[in-house]
Amino acid sequence: MPLILTADERDGVMKELIKRIIQAMVDNPEQVEIIEAKGENVTVLELKVAKADIGKVIGKQGRNAQAIRTILNAASAKAKKRTVLEILE
Repeated sequence: MPLILTADERDGVMKELIKRIIQAMVDNPEQVEIIEAKGENVTVLELKVAKADIGKVIGKQGRNAQAIRTILNAASAKAKKRTVLEILE
């Protein structure tokens, strides 16, 4: 992968990063779906997983979800864009 990425490539990398992290956590990795909604300065990633896996993604007291969001924020800060993760049921 080239060292310099366009904005669209960066968004795709963020989506793929989160997808791989989530797939490693859940029992049904084939049911992981991420929908990307782009705005001017914000990209929203909507995450859908199997009902049985929602607890694993969120974690105790939301720790897993918060850790994933921290990684996402750190990765998107370099691009000077904000990326938000929404976990859908």
